[in-house]
Amino acid sequence: MKASVGDRLVQASSVVDGTVRDGRVVELRHADGSPPYVVRWSDTGEQSLVFPGPDVHVEHHGEGEGAAPSVRPDVATTWRVQVTVTHEGRETLAQATLVSDAEHVDAVGRSRRDPGDQPVAVIGEEVAVARALRHLADRLTDIAEDEIEARTGTPARVHG
Repeated sequence: MKASVGDRLVQASSVVDGTVRDGRVVELRHADGSPPYVVRWSDTGEQSLVFPGPDVHVEHHGEGEGAAPSVRPDVATTWRVQVTVTHEGRETLAQATLVSDAEHVDAVGRSRRDPGDQPVAVIGEEVAVARALRHLADRLTDIAEDEIEARTGTPARVHG
C-alpha cells in the first residue's frame, strides 16, 4: 500500500454494522509513500499515526477528477447533521446543518405556539426540527438536480 499527502484513507469497521472511518493523509513517514501515515480523521478532526491493516484502502488524491466518482458499494461515507434549537417567546427556531467532505448545507425550521396552548417546549422543538430537516432535504434535492443538469446539460428533476 502506498499513499501521498492528500489521499483519503478509508477504514472499514471490524464489526457488522460498525462505522466506516475516513480521513486525509496529512503526513508521510517514508518518502516512498509506505506506511505508517499521519491521518486527520473526518469524523473527529483528530490526527493519529496509522499503520493500515487489511480493512483499510487508499483513494488517491485526484482520482477521477473531472469525472463522476465511481460507485463503491464496499465504502461508506459519513454525513453528519447537527441541529441547534433555540426558543424566543412563543417561537422555536431549529437550524439544521449538514456537514460532509463535499457539502456544508444549512436549513431553518420554525414553529410558533398558539397563545392559548400550554407551553410544552418539546412539541415546538419537534415541529421546528421536522421543518428544518424537510427544508434541508429540499435543498439537497435542489443541489443534486443542479449537479445532474451541469453534468448532462439537460434539466433534471429528482422524484421521490
